[in-house]
Amino acid sequence: MTVPWRGPVLVTGTDTEVGKTVVTAAIAAAAQAAGLRVAVVKPGQTGTASGEPGDVDAVNRLAAPLTGRTLASFPDPLAPLAAARVAELEPLELHTAVDAVREEAEKHDLVLVEGAGGLLVPMGLRPSGEPWTVADLAVSLGSPAVVVARAGLGTLNHTALTLEALERRAVPAGVVIGAWPAEPELVHWANLTELVPNLLGALPAGAGSMDPGVFRRSAPGWLTPALHGVLDDWRAWAEEIS
Repeated sequence: MTVPWRGPVLVTGTDTEVGKTVVTAAIAAAAQAAGLRVAVVKPGQTGTASGEPGDVDAVNRLAAPLTGRTLASFPDPLAPLAAARVAELEPLELHTAVDAVREEAEKHDLVLVEGAGGLLVPMGLRPSGEPWTVADLAVSLGSPAVVVARAGLGTLNHTALTLEALERRAVPAGVVIGAWPAEPELVHWANLTELVPNLLGALPAGAGSMDPGVFRRSAPGWLTPALHGVLDDWRAWAEEIS
């Protein structure tokens, strides 16, 4: 029997724009439907110069977690460390992020920590002046990681590289497809077959545009029990989708 993940859980991706925020919201919604107290922490938000809502705002709209926090925001749409340097702002320190997540873990059953871009994107600086990544954050927290991946061409290599980097750091990990197309092609089905051994869920394309009430009711069906969902048979899922 799969034990549902609790405590701090990192949500990272194979790249940028793969659906991390919507997947974070789906996990939050499924966990809350299962009765858990959920917090969402975004260590570094970039691209905020336009005044548009950040990722935590999007999660709040879709899933309404008990707590949502952004630790540092920077105006330029760059990696957080680069964005801090360009804006001449203080970069986020690793221990500050670790302490913030642990603080929320004391008050919540599940703390989803959404990264920025991929696993090894520079997030900030250590006291030594060396950059740190979300991989370093996962190691410091002793947390597992959800890797959000694309459904289409190129995803197998990117996903394998990310999983290998996590395995080398002894970070348990699984994969969620961020946007499964409404009309999947051969490449999507072939990729699904390869990913199933590590797969923890798959969200339909456009899930982030759903009505929040529909999103929250639907989320458990997109995720396996490890992520507090009810999806337990990929063959049945595939037959229903097709």
